Amino acid sequence: MPTTLPLVLLVEDNPDDEKITLRALKQSDVPHTVTVARDGAEALEVLFAGDGDDAGETPSLVLLDLKLPKVGGLEILQRMRAEPQTKRIPVVILTSSDEEKDLLQSYNIGANSYIRKPVDYDQYMETIKKLGLYWLTMNKPPT
Repeated sequence: MPTTLPLVLLVEDNPDDEKITLRALKQSDVPHTVTVARDGAEALEVLFAGDGDDAGETPSLVLLDLKLPKVGGLEILQRMRAEPQTKRIPVVILTSSDEEKDLLQSYNIGANSYIRKPVDYDQYMETIKKLGLYWLTMNKPPT
């Protein structure tokens, strides 16, 4: 039986960033569940897992790294925006890239937000807590 809690899909290949992000989301005190995809192919499997009764739970939010093994983050975003079942899911690009072309391309494809991962641990934690609070409690998605 699917959970009624919002599902966050974290697409992150760096184990350290994954741990910090999960810790910060947990400390945000926003009820949610998290599924982690550690490469782009795994993310696509989660997002497009079957149809009808075989379909997995649709994420309420995707936290998407850009530089991923197998399938890059921009390709995942492009595929999401092309499909009716995923085109309205909020996608926050969470990346270490400071490249202007990555920023522009992310928004051109349909990212809802672009956040450069803070290097400082405390700033990273605070950023993720605020991100979770906003997207999982304050934001009103279309139904």
